[in-house]
Parts: sequence; structure tokens; C-alpha cells
Amino acid sequence: MAKFDSLNDNDVVFIDGTRTPFQKSGTGYKNLMAYDLARHSISALVARTGIDPASPDRVVMGNVIQEVRTTNVAREAALGAGIPNSVPANTVTMACISANAAIAQCADMIRAGSGSLAIAGGTETMSDVPIRLSKRLRRKLLESQKYRSPLEYFKLLKGFRFKDLAPELPAIAEFSTGDTMGKSCDKLAAMFSVSREAQDKFALDSHHKAAKAHESGFLKDEVTPVPADQGKPPVMDDNGVRGDSTMEKISKLRPAFLKPHGTVTAANASFLTDGASAVLLAGAAKAKKENLPAKALIKDYLFVSQDPQFELLLGPAYAIPKILERNGLTISDIDVLEIHEAFAGQVLANLEALSSKKFLTEDAGVKLAPFSIPEAKLNAWGGSLSIGHPFGATGGRLVTTAVNRLHHENGKFAVVAACAAGGQGHAMLIERIDA
Repeated sequence: MAKFDSLNDNDVVFIDGTRTPFQKSGTGYKNLMAYDLARHSISALVARTGIDPASPDRVVMGNVIQEVRTTNVAREAALGAGIPNSVPANTVTMACISANAAIAQCADMIRAGSGSLAIAGGTETMSDVPIRLSKRLRRKLLESQKYRSPLEYFKLLKGFRFKDLAPELPAIAEFSTGDTMGKSCDKLAAMFSVSREAQDKFALDSHHKAAKAHESGFLKDEVTPVPADQGKPPVMDDNGVRGDSTMEKISKLRPAFLKPHGTVTAANASFLTDGASAVLLAGAAKAKKENLPAKALIKDYLFVSQDPQFELLLGPAYAIPKILERNGLTISDIDVLEIHEAFAGQVLANLEALSSKKFLTEDAGVKLAPFSIPEAKLNAWGGSLSIGHPFGATGGRLVTTAVNRLHHENGKFAVVAACAAGGQGHAMLIERIDA
């Protein structure tokens, strides 16, 4: 474990993290904006850590599907949470690793010495997504701003078709390839011979782990209840966890993407989720000066990119060995792993890749020997399949859970890893701090 007193001044330390309960879209937060969830997570973090709201040098939040009224949701949420208007805030987007990018951006700032305290995290709602008018109708409406007489507005009808009234939903397919993540996962699972049964079992285990973690109180240190609609009790827990699910139940579900022979179903894929997360990062010197109890050292982090056509969800398999090798570690040195569960098949395919010498040497370009990840070390308190996956917020959850597990399990090193749209990925190495 890292010793707090021996850290360099600009070493980046994790002070604390919190998140809202994650809710299935259209349920507990259906009347809230991503702004509301981010505002709550920031204010809860400030209250939990006891910092002066004016003390952060930067607020950075991840967000994927942006609300047009709050395009820089980090700034709006920071102001709404009581952060003074003198503190800059910006929003980043990197698909499912947006919060990871926000955390890395704040860590870079601290390491460079241009700031010493920062709030990072992310927010997402799928309960109310921006739906556009068709491109043809948008063009006509923009042209109408030039009209000067009532008669000119009849031009709007020229060439008009009723199908122009059809709305445009946010795209779920990759722009570069046209494939959805679900189809890509089906292809990846087939490529690595991951069976439907194995995927269902992994998903079931995720739900059972999350249910046990909630029952045991392991997640109470990271979840802050959210006030709900007037007259209703606050939202207290993640509502996607199905602790009573069985293999018999989920094995009956039909393929969701590649029909009829695909292996990805609604049960072994993460569901649409609303939620937000926030973490407090500091330079070691700042933490010592302000007497902020640091829980962990953000030791290293990296981002990777690969072919989105065939390796869309293979980011962790590229990122994990790279971060281990450049820090002189092997998987046996890692006590805690938190890998984002976009799909059960995605996680299992990544694990298969890590056990392949050919993949590690020829694709990942590392000299590490092939390795497997012990089940007990991986996502011990559940993951995105059970807890949920608000795109912009998941990275904050992964890091907070990893740090809390290190302390709970008396571990030294943790690795966080995730895949993202566009064929990208992320890994972070975290070391527990002893006072």
C-alpha cells in the first residue's frame, strides 16, 4: 500500500466518491434531467467530504446524449449544486467511458500542477432523450426565418411529404460501421466461442452479487438517496437488480439482436439506465494541507482504440495488459478488478482474449504471459448488468467501487477497465493508501 506521507506533491489521490441510485429509465427519475442527477451527485459529494464549495479548481462531468438546454451540463450542474461561478466546469463525451475521461482530465490537470482539487464524474438520463424533427423539415423551418411576408410561408408546403413529420431518434448504431453494440457483441461472442449459457450464467451471477452487496450494506458508502417527486419517498436503491432471477427464467428469453441464432438477450445485456456519479480528486500536497483523508492513489491510466468493425467492445483486453506491463505488474499483483459489463458476452470475450498468447503478443503488443482473472476478484459487488449503466456516469461508479473494495478486502492494487463505442477502451491502476 502507498504511504500517504511519502507521496509526491502532485500525485493524484482519490478522496471520496458518491453516486445516485441507478434507476431503470422511465422509473424513479422519469421527471428529472441529467442536470438534476449531476447536481445531486456534486452536492452530495461536497456534503460528504466537507470541502468548501469554492475550493475545487475544476468540475468535469461526462455525458453522452446531451440535452439541448444544458449542452455543458457540468457547468449548469455545478452552479446548481452551489459551486461558485468562478470555478470552471466542462463536459466531456467518450461514450461509455465519458466519466473515465473526466477523471483522467482532472488527474492530468493535477499532475501538471495547474490545479490541486477537482470534481469529476458523469451523468445520463435515457428517460427523456432529445428527439429531432426530420432533416428536411428542419431545413425548411430554418429557411422560413428569412421569410418576410405571410404568403412566403406557403413555400413550406412545396415538396412537403407526410413522412417528413417522422421524428429522428438518437442513433444506436455506430456511425462508422452501421452496427449496433448488441450485434457487435453477438459477433464478438461468436469470434471467441462464448456460449449463450456462459453469458446467461455471468449475468445471473452479476445480479446475485449485486443483491448480496446491497443486503450486506457494501454499497451504502457510495450511494446517496435522491429526493423524488413531491409526496413520494426518496429513491434509495438501484432498482435493476434481480436477486431472485434464475437460469431457468433467463434462458427462455429470445435473442435481441441477431435473430434467431444470436446469443445476446435482454437478460445478459445492460439495460437503459438513469444516474450520476461524482468523485473528488486532489493533489497529495493539497490533501495534506486541507487534512483530506485520501483513500487511494490514482497511479496510472490509459485509453486505447481498435477496429470498431470487429473489435468494438474489446477495449479492456487491449488496455489491461498494457497498463500492467508498463507498471511492471502481473495479474497476480491485482487484488480488485472492476470491468464494465456492457454485455455478458463482451466481458467473457475479453477474458478469453487475455488468456490468448496470440492476442497478447500480436494484437495487444505486450510481452505478458496469457492470464486468467480469478472470479473472486472480478466485479464482486455486481456490475453494469445488474446495477445499471448510465452511459456518462458508469466510470465514476467503477472507480469508487474499486477503491471501496480495496479497503473492504484489504487489497493493494485495483484495475478498472471499460469498453466504449467507437472501438475504444480504458484502464486505470489504483493503489490503496494507508494513513
